[in-house]
Amino acid sequence: MRFFFFVSLLLGSGAALVVVPRTRVRPPAARRINKNPTTVFSEQLSLYGEPPTVLSASAVTTGTEEKKTKLPVDIPLLLYFFFWYLGNYYYNISNKLALNAAGGAAGYPMTISTTQLAVGSIYALFLWIAPDARSFPRIKPLDILKILPVAFCAAGAHAGSVFALSAGAVSFGQIVKAAEPAFAAVVGTLLYGKKISKAKWLCLIPVIGGVVLASLKELDFAVSALIAASIANLFAAFKANENSKLMTTPGIKERLGSVGNQFALTTILAFLFSLPLVYFQEGHKLGGFVKIWNENPIVRFNTLASGLWFYGYNELATMTIKKTSAVTQSVANTAKRVIVIVGVALVLGESLAPLKLLGCTIGIGGVFLYSLADQIWKPKDKK
Repeated sequence: MRFFFFVSLLLGSGAALVVVPRTRVRPPAARRINKNPTTVFSEQLSLYGEPPTVLSASAVTTGTEEKKTKLPVDIPLLLYFFFWYLGNYYYNISNKLALNAAGGAAGYPMTISTTQLAVGSIYALFLWIAPDARSFPRIKPLDILKILPVAFCAAGAHAGSVFALSAGAVSFGQIVKAAEPAFAAVVGTLLYGKKISKAKWLCLIPVIGGVVLASLKELDFAVSALIAASIANLFAAFKANENSKLMTTPGIKERLGSVGNQFALTTILAFLFSLPLVYFQEGHKLGGFVKIWNENPIVRFNTLASGLWFYGYNELATMTIKKTSAVTQSVANTAKRVIVIVGVALVLGESLAPLKLLGCTIGIGGVFLYSLADQIWKPKDKK
C-alpha cells in the first residue's frame, strides 16, 4: 500500500513538468493487486522492506504439504527499477529548468538546493505522521550526533551537484559525477584506512581519462561546473565512509528501524545545515528569489517537483539495491547514468558531440569495471 501511495506522489509531481514542451513521459499506473484464495501477499510493504512474495495457485496447502512457487518475474523489483530511473531522469530535467529560469549560476542555486531538501524533509515528516506509513525511529540524542557527519556531507554533495548543474550542461555534470569512485578510493585509502585492490586502481585510469576527454570540446563547459561537481564527489566520498561507520555502531540499526528512517533523518539534518549557507551566500538577494518564486511558475513548479523527485528516486534506489546483487547494482547504475546523460541532453538540447560521447563511454565503462574489479580479477591464493 505504501509503495503504491509513494508511486502516486511521484506521478503527481511529474505533472509539474509540463513546462518541458518536447517530452512528456507518462509512466503506466501501477495495477491494483487484489487478494484471492489462491494468492498470498505480505501484509506490510515497507519502503525499505522486502517486496511481497507472490505465490501461484500451487501454493494452496494440500494436507500437511505446502508447495511455494514464485512467479518467474519479480514485478515489484521491475517497478522499483522503472520509477528509480524515471525519478532520476525527471529530477535532472526539473532541476535544470528551475535553475535556468532563476538565472543559472548567477541566480539562486544554493537557495534552490536548500528548498529541494526542505521539500524532502516535509515529505519525510508526512510519512511519520500519516497512519500506517512509517514508524518513527526510537533514537537517542547521541544517535543524532553520530548522524550529523553524514548529514553535513549529504548537504555538501547535494549543493555541489546543484551548483554544477547551474553552471554547465547536465550531461557534463553527470560525466564528472561518474568520477566519484576515484574520490572515494583516495579518501577511503588516506583517511579511513581502507584497502583498494590494484585492479580497482587501474580501472580509475579510464574513468579519469574519459572525463578529461569529454571536457576537451565541451560547448557548455565551465570551470566552475567542473569544480562544483568535483566538490560534490568529494563530499559524496566522505558521506559514504561516514555512513559505513554509522551503520557499524552497535544498536543504531535497531533504533532507526529502517534505512528509510535513516535517509529521512539525514535529509532533515542536511536541510538544517544548508540554511546558514543560504544566508551567507545568497541572503542579500533572497528578496529577489521570493519575487521570482511568486511571478515565475517554471521556477516554482520545477523546484517543488525536483525536491520530490530527488527524495523519491533516492528511496527507490535504496529499495532496488537491497533487492539485487552487486553485479546487478553495477549494471543498473551504469545504465541509469547513460539514460540520464543521453535523455536529458536530447530534451534540453545539450551538446552530444562525438568526442564527448566517446569520453562519456570510456569514463562510465571504467566506472562499471571498477565496481566489478574485485569479482573479475581475483588474486591467486598464495601457497
